[in-house]
Amino acid sequence: MQSDKSLTTNKSFILDFIMSTDLSTDDRFQPINLFEYEKLAKEYLSQTTLDYYSSGAWDEITLRDNRAAFERVKLRPRILVDVSDRNLSTSILGQPLQLPLLIAPMAFQCLAHPDGEVATALAAASAGVGMVLSTMATKSIEEVATVCNQFPDSLRWFQLYIHKDRGLTRALVEKAYTAGYKALCLTVDAPVLGQRERDRRNEFALPQDLHLANLASISGLDIYHEKGESGLFTYFAQQLNPAVTWDDLEWLQSLSPLPLVIKGVLRPDDAVRAVEYGAKAIVVSNHGGRQLDGAIASLDALAEIVAAVDSKVEVVLDGGIRRGTDILKALALGAKAVLIGRPILWGLAVAGQIGVSHVISLLQDELNLGMALSGCAKIQDIDPSLLTLPRL
Repeated sequence: MQSDKSLTTNKSFILDFIMSTDLSTDDRFQPINLFEYEKLAKEYLSQTTLDYYSSGAWDEITLRDNRAAFERVKLRPRILVDVSDRNLSTSILGQPLQLPLLIAPMAFQCLAHPDGEVATALAAASAGVGMVLSTMATKSIEEVATVCNQFPDSLRWFQLYIHKDRGLTRALVEKAYTAGYKALCLTVDAPVLGQRERDRRNEFALPQDLHLANLASISGLDIYHEKGESGLFTYFAQQLNPAVTWDDLEWLQSLSPLPLVIKGVLRPDDAVRAVEYGAKAIVVSNHGGRQLDGAIASLDALAEIVAAVDSKVEVVLDGGIRRGTDILKALALGAKAVLIGRPILWGLAVAGQIGVSHVISLLQDELNLGMALSGCAKIQDIDPSLLTLPRL
C-alpha cells in the first residue's frame, strides 16, 4: 500500500535536485505542476522545436478540446471512506504498473535534451510506469532496451508505423521483439500526416546532428529539409503506406508473438472490429490533435468504446492529461491506464531525466490526493459513480 509518507520519501531525491538546480532565470520559480513545466520549457527550446512539440493540425480545435473535455467532466466524491492508505498500482496486459500511466510514443526527443528517449525511459522505468518508444525515435530500440534492462519489471512497448517497404517494417518488429519489448503499438490514425501549419511555416526538419535512430540504421531514411514544407510531412507521404487495411493486421501479427495494441481509435465500431482482428488493447486517441482537426476529444469518445468492447480488451486513453484528477476521470470512465505526452517533453527539456521523473511524480501525487478526496483507497474503487458528465 502506498501511503502519503512513502510517496514523499520515494520522491525526495527528485525534489532535492529540482530545488537545488537553477531551472530558470528566476531561481525562486520552481515548477509545481505540469502547466508551469510547459511555461518553463519555452526557455529551453528553439521556436521550431517548441512549435513541433506543441502544435496541432490546422486550427488546433481538437488540440484545445482534448484539454477542455476534462474540464467539462465534474467529480462527485464519496465521503466517510477510510483512505488512510492508498494503492495506485495496476497492470496492463498482465504487466505491473506503480500507477496507471504510460509515456506516449513521441518522436525526436533529442530535440528537447541530448539524452532524449534514453532519459525518458530511465525516468519511466525507475518510477514503475510504462514507456512506448516511437518508430521515429532519435535513440534506438537497443539503446532504450539496454537502460530499461536495469529494471527487470519495466514495461516498454514499441510504436509502429507500417512503411511501404514491408521489409523495413518487418525489421523494426523483429528488432523490438529481440530487444525485449512487450507489445507492438500500431498507430492507425495517420495513413497520411495531418497538416500542422506551424511545422509547414518553419519548414521543420531534423538538425544535421540528429537522425531517425531505428530507420537510418536499416535503410538510411531521415527527415530532411523541404522548401516550403515540413520535412516530416514529406517523409510520411513518401515512406508510409496509406493503403493499410484491417487485412494487414494478420500479416503484422505473424511477424512476432508480441500482443498488438491499436492506437488511434475514436469509434465504437472500429474498437469492436479491432478486437475481432486480434488486438489485445486499444488506445483511444486522436493523435494529440495533430491529425484530423475537428475530431472528437479522446475523453468524449472513451465511454462508448469501453462499453462496445465489453471488457474483452483493455482500453487506454491518450490526449489532454495534465492533472492527476484527469487520470482519475479517465479511469472512472473505464480506461485501464492513460498515456501522457507533451508534459514529458517539457520535463525533459527543463532537466533531462530528473525533469521527466518530476513530471511523473507530480501526476502521482495529484492522483494520490485526488483519490483520497474522492473516497477511493485503491484504483479498483474508481468507477463511473464519481462523475457528473456534461449534458449534450
